[in-house]
Amino acid sequence: MEFSDDAFVLSARAFGESGAIVELLTREHGRYAAHVAGGASKRMRPYLQAGARGLVRYRARVSEQLGSATLEPQGEGPAALFDDPLALAGMAAAAAVAAGALPEREPHPGAFLAFEALSGAFLVPEIWPAVFIRFEAGLLQDLGFGLDLSKCAATGSLDDLIYVSPRTGRAVCRDAGEPYKDRLLALPAFLLSSQSGLGPGDIGAGFELTGHFLEQNIFGPLNRPLPPARVWLMERLREAGRL
Repeated sequence: MEFSDDAFVLSARAFGESGAIVELLTREHGRYAAHVAGGASKRMRPYLQAGARGLVRYRARVSEQLGSATLEPQGEGPAALFDDPLALAGMAAAAAVAAGALPEREPHPGAFLAFEALSGAFLVPEIWPAVFIRFEAGLLQDLGFGLDLSKCAATGSLDDLIYVSPRTGRAVCRDAGEPYKDRLLALPAFLLSSQSGLGPGDIGAGFELTGHFLEQNIFGPLNRPLPPARVWLMERLREAGRL
């Protein structure tokens, strides 16, 4: 089995004396793990950081075994964010969420494109937390657990949607949700329309919303918590006054 594909590095760990097991998000083939010879060397290590991009050439004798890969770096990747520790934390968290949520060897081109868009957004400090939340909402959609924010689940109204049911992921309007607001999740307006600006508390509400459904529908059934890198990102954003 052989293929070449565009890929992002999700994680890498040393293997043997000089190799590394690298987890990749590829454009056409989904999430793949591969052995990269020399991946633990000083020369290769910068190109195997979470979020690094490259052209991967993958080869395995049979499809079931762990194959080997070479990676041709493309672009600056995480190096472009070295002066922004918060954005670097965001990149690591996005890679950890993708690695934990996406099934192995199953094509998810939409997830690749969403990760690509988020990678570019990290260069714009004012917007990337909102793009991160949209990325997570897109992952949920791609995996069959998309939020239904089109109308109120209780009344069918298209207006004044400010809550989400934590059980069904469906939007709820202000009037219908008022008696139950303590049990509902807040719906930030920017998830309804890209034209909506960010209001106070919107980023925190967005992370709580996507985090709830990632935990409920994806990580919980696998008996795993949300990735520690995502928890760390939330702490950093809170310390920075961004939530």
